[in-house]
Amino acid sequence: MSKTSTVKGTAVIGQSGGPTAVINQSLVGVIETIASSRAVGQLLGARHGVRGIIEEKFISLNGLSKARLDAIAQTPAAALGSSRDKPDVAYCENIFRIFAKHNVRYFFYIGGNDSADTARIVNEMAAESNYELRVFHIPKTIDNDLRVTDHCPGYGSAARFVASAFIGDDRDVASLPGIKINVVMGRKAGWLTAASALGRGDSKDGPHLVYVPEVAFRLPTFLKDVKRIYSKLGRCQIAVSEGITDETGQPIVVALALKLGHRVERDSHGNVQLSGSGTLGDFLSDFLKGELSSKYKNVRVRADTFGYLQRSFAGCVSPVDAKEARMVGRKAVEFATAGNIDGSVAIKRLKGPGYKVDYVRAELKDVARVIKNMPRTFINKAGNGVTASFINYAMPLVGDLPVSAKLF
Repeated sequence: MSKTSTVKGTAVIGQSGGPTAVINQSLVGVIETIASSRAVGQLLGARHGVRGIIEEKFISLNGLSKARLDAIAQTPAAALGSSRDKPDVAYCENIFRIFAKHNVRYFFYIGGNDSADTARIVNEMAAESNYELRVFHIPKTIDNDLRVTDHCPGYGSAARFVASAFIGDDRDVASLPGIKINVVMGRKAGWLTAASALGRGDSKDGPHLVYVPEVAFRLPTFLKDVKRIYSKLGRCQIAVSEGITDETGQPIVVALALKLGHRVERDSHGNVQLSGSGTLGDFLSDFLKGELSSKYKNVRVRADTFGYLQRSFAGCVSPVDAKEARMVGRKAVEFATAGNIDGSVAIKRLKGPGYKVDYVRAELKDVARVIKNMPRTFINKAGNGVTASFINYAMPLVGDLPVSAKLF
């Protein structure tokens, strides 16, 4: 909502959704910038996101030493604790009630699509009640699927982990040739799975096939692709998004489970359980074994599910990602205390030589709920790999990758 004065009061910050390796950089960016602001007196951290707000589980974030803040910033996962709660209007009414009780005038929420929507609802309720509240959503998600922003803090580090893991795994598969399937996070968008291709040195390096949710997955085509690569190289490394779907939009893991008579696992929100489950990898592995065994005797087919490790892996942080995550936290405070705005911080990639970005304000309604898929220009025509355009987009975000060499 539009405001013309700099209001003074308490600030609350929370973290939400799946943690990342750099989410605490954003937290510290807020803390250190508020420390020099005259508009905010007390800064409260909500333990476990919005749940901590309605239960009034706050911790003071004032007066922390620089050494401690720097250590927290470099620590993966959510230092305040996260939440998977998806607040509706009634839930947000409770948030607003607690804010009014504590004279909260600034609310910073670090998270993805759902977090942006929570911030939007709270902001609109404050406007309707004529309660002056500055609300800023601070972007984070390894899925890289927030609209408006060029990319999301958290993605670069997770992409660096995925690319590095595929480099090592490719050499493993070359050492003991066979077929290897790696399932990567990505329920509806394939940005992270696509990062598997960032470490390829030449045409023989894996992943040889990359499948993302943006393109319908067909088992006959998949089998044909694998046969072609395996016949040529004697091995095949495959990257698969956990959220790949068939032509009807049904997750492949559901279709395969129904075909094989297996029970479909679901999470607390009723969504098909994808992350942390080896179901898809096992199903695809069994499918290939059954289809290839008659032609290729004793073919090795293995599958791994990267699961939750890729979210907050220590020691694999992208320097660019860490820097930008810190900056979106700082910019959120700068925007909020400017006197007239609410919104979400977005990263804008600047044109010209080299990699440069700027930080701009986006409207909450433009970020909330709807996801950003990979553009078709980032996926090859066959739908089983990525293009040079994607490589050029993603490489500046991950930093230097491990070097590998071959004897043959």
